[in-house]
Amino acid sequence: MLKRLKTLFMTASLVALTACGFHFQNGQLVPQELQTLTLESADQYGYMTIAMRKQLQVNNVKLVDANANVPVLRLNKISTNDEVVSVFKQGREAEKMLILQVEASVKLPNKAPYPIIAKVNRTFFDNSRAALAKSSEKEIMWNDMREQAARQLIQKMVALQHQIKQTNTK
Repeated sequence: MLKRLKTLFMTASLVALTACGFHFQNGQLVPQELQTLTLESADQYGYMTIAMRKQLQVNNVKLVDANANVPVLRLNKISTNDEVVSVFKQGREAEKMLILQVEASVKLPNKAPYPIIAKVNRTFFDNSRAALAKSSEKEIMWNDMREQAARQLIQKMVALQHQIKQTNTK
């Protein structure tokens, strides 16, 4: 009896939640002014540009060619660095900190550009005994970091919405 009551309660809860029409607003986070934009970069086919283009498409942002009336997202500077965090007793590198910093700007038509910066850090265990595995693991980490930086830039574009509204009211 108790089992049937639990099943009935779970079914009723499930039906109530699915019937209410709740859904995530994945593409609705980006401000209306930035739903259509141009993506500019010094290297149009670089890894970071490709990751940024992919994340924009995931967020339902329409990418178009350069136009005077379309906002521009420009990837100004992409810098990578790795620093030694710890060493083995023998003096060899044991752990590294991988650092990716992306400086970008969003320029609305007839407005000054809004600078945005994304910085991603990851630690990487530098195992000298597995050179080939280390190389491929490092490349996978860099790709993940690029995607994370692209997501951060989009989040910061969403945060720009308040600045855009403030400058429009002034």
